[in-house]
Amino acid sequence: MKLKKADELYFTKDHELVRKSVRDFVKKEINPYVDEWEEKGETNLHALFKKMGDLGFLGIRYDPKYGGQGLDFWYELVLMEELAHIKGLGLPIAIGVQTHMATPAIDEFGSEYLKDTYLKPAIAGDMVSSIAVTEPGAGSDVSALQTRAVREGDSYIINGSKTFITNGTQADFLTLLARTSEEQGYHSFSLFVVPTSLPGFKVSKKLDKLGMKSSDTAELFFDDMKIPAENLIGKEGEGFIYQMRQFQHERFACLPLTYIAAKDVIDMTVEYIKERVVFGKPLSKKQVLQHRLVEWMTEIECMKQLTYHIVRMKQANLDATREITMGKLKGARLLQSVISGCLQMFGGMGFMNEMLISRYYRDVRVLSVGGGADEVMCDVLAKLEGLV
Repeated sequence: MKLKKADELYFTKDHELVRKSVRDFVKKEINPYVDEWEEKGETNLHALFKKMGDLGFLGIRYDPKYGGQGLDFWYELVLMEELAHIKGLGLPIAIGVQTHMATPAIDEFGSEYLKDTYLKPAIAGDMVSSIAVTEPGAGSDVSALQTRAVREGDSYIINGSKTFITNGTQADFLTLLARTSEEQGYHSFSLFVVPTSLPGFKVSKKLDKLGMKSSDTAELFFDDMKIPAENLIGKEGEGFIYQMRQFQHERFACLPLTYIAAKDVIDMTVEYIKERVVFGKPLSKKQVLQHRLVEWMTEIECMKQLTYHIVRMKQANLDATREITMGKLKGARLLQSVISGCLQMFGGMGFMNEMLISRYYRDVRVLSVGGGADEVMCDVLAKLEGLV
């Protein structure tokens, strides 16, 4: 009797057709150009996203009414797993902003006007989006943000600044969290769709990062910027709650990146150490390296299975906040450990910028900071587990 492959437990032939389509796109339209985009310091997201939108990659689960595919969470996982094969972490994050960070709240809480005007073109790849939450004085502590939106008749006037904004130099609109009340508490914030074409908006500067060079990151400034009141997402005062829900989409999107990229880095490293002869034998013959690699591979499989469990929970409409938080914490640390250890196996060559391993080494550090720092994930888990 022929045994089934493990993936057949989760993925149908239709899932695999989508996987092949995304894999081919990454192979032909992204990976051959990543070096060029890294050198340039950004990717033309309007051109790339339009190609992805035409193929239906930017709205896998969104309603077909707005141009989405209306598919399940397993199709979404297929997309994210294949995008994780991009040679560097910058572009998967930039794409994730479009699909999992700036648009979920519009889909879940936005009016028909907002969905038609912003979600639909984002899914089509006609607009580039950014999520604008972080500020110079408010990173993981979202409740400390100071950017304000004041209601004046049929408009809101926005003043303040945002920083570390992925896609910020190219975004056509921002999903922005701002303070709308001087009172204390979580109901003092609201979430808005902010078109960057309106007066009062400025990209203060493009930021120079340690890694993820192919993904542009910006500091943004708002000076008496007037936006229509109809660009409010949901109800005024509920933006913090909406953003906390949106964070779960963002953190989930990071999980496949961790176990897929980790396995890719291991494969690349094994290929190198099989060819690297030291004291008359290939490095791959060293038992200490073999043991280290298989221990990582075991952890990678555990991370993968946690992610698949989360997908099952999502399919059953269960709250996966606890598991997603665990995955975000563990996945970021695991990928850092694998990349650092594999760079060591490359020796001096690993320290050269021309080597792909060095790009991964620079890129990966942000995963324990962005989307909620490791320490914040630990605080969240301590509360969820009743330890506080």
